[in-house]
Amino acid sequence: MKRRTILAGAVAALALTGTAFADGHAKTKVGFVYVGPVGDGGWTYEHDQGRLAVEAEFGDKVETVYQENVPEGADAERVITQMALQGADIIFTTSFGYMDPTNAVAAKFPDVKFEHATGYKRETPNVSTYSARFYEGRAVQGHIAGKMTKTNKIGYIASFPIPEVIRGINSAYIHAKRVNPDVEFNIVWAYTWFDPAKEADAATALIEQGADVILQHTDSTAPLAAAEKAGNVIGFGQASDMAEYKPSPRVSSIIDNWAPYYIARVKAVMDGTWESVDTWDGIAPGMVEIGEITDAVPADIKAEALAMEAAMAAGEYNPFTGPLNKQDGSVWLAEGETADDGTLAGMSFFVEGLTGDIPN
Repeated sequence: MKRRTILAGAVAALALTGTAFADGHAKTKVGFVYVGPVGDGGWTYEHDQGRLAVEAEFGDKVETVYQENVPEGADAERVITQMALQGADIIFTTSFGYMDPTNAVAAKFPDVKFEHATGYKRETPNVSTYSARFYEGRAVQGHIAGKMTKTNKIGYIASFPIPEVIRGINSAYIHAKRVNPDVEFNIVWAYTWFDPAKEADAATALIEQGADVILQHTDSTAPLAAAEKAGNVIGFGQASDMAEYKPSPRVSSIIDNWAPYYIARVKAVMDGTWESVDTWDGIAPGMVEIGEITDAVPADIKAEALAMEAAMAAGEYNPFTGPLNKQDGSVWLAEGETADDGTLAGMSFFVEGLTGDIPN
């Protein structure tokens, strides 16, 4: 009986310490929570590429686990809790709607580190937030779109009316309008991050309304497939390169490069230097990349787009530089004035020229 008790205790201790090296040191366990499937070709795919980069960097010093297709809300809190109970040392929650669930679980597990993508709440010292300045990539897309449209109608498939998405719409519109005063944006709110059927329907509807350029802030390749089927319509890869649609309709892309951040944050846990921070990086540090601009884009337009990318990388250009007004005509930014991060982080308005209301 005594021997059985000792054995049971040893098994329990091993379970608590997690997978261990031969020398007795436990691996660092890293969890990822995904809103879509790892094969979505976009947002979740790139986060999972970051997970694989962590494995490649640290080898048998880490163990990674992930859960895909986790709805935002109560299901997310359950999944995050399970990862913490199963011994994760750090958990990356990779969608805006995981913000409150992440903070709720973090309060119950003070020894676990939590990293929330695209959020702004850090209610406990063991929560960090991180995001990318996707709007920098939207500026490049808007410039190309404004120059290449023949109908002067650009369709935009938006996911949810949150600041990240609103920033992207504004940035793309500002830069399309600057090079083509006749351009019009038609925005469809899909109310989903990943739903290929709904995204395809939205793209098809926009094309039927005359759009010959489709922009998207949703995660699948369905809008590009719809553009390819329609013919004479261009689009852009979102979150990932979506290179299977090169050289057209996919003429460029915004690529989210999470790998360096994930590697750095896991290393910080491993060496005991992790601390709660808010990270918002863009083209300059490499968190946002502009995918190859194909030869479907005329050489002069390509050169202009690359020059804009280089200027942002050098810190010489801010996509939100005045003069800019809000949708109601009131002055937002004076000549040469640039938007501050606080305004951008909470952006809840359209710029002048965009039509339609932002849904609640």
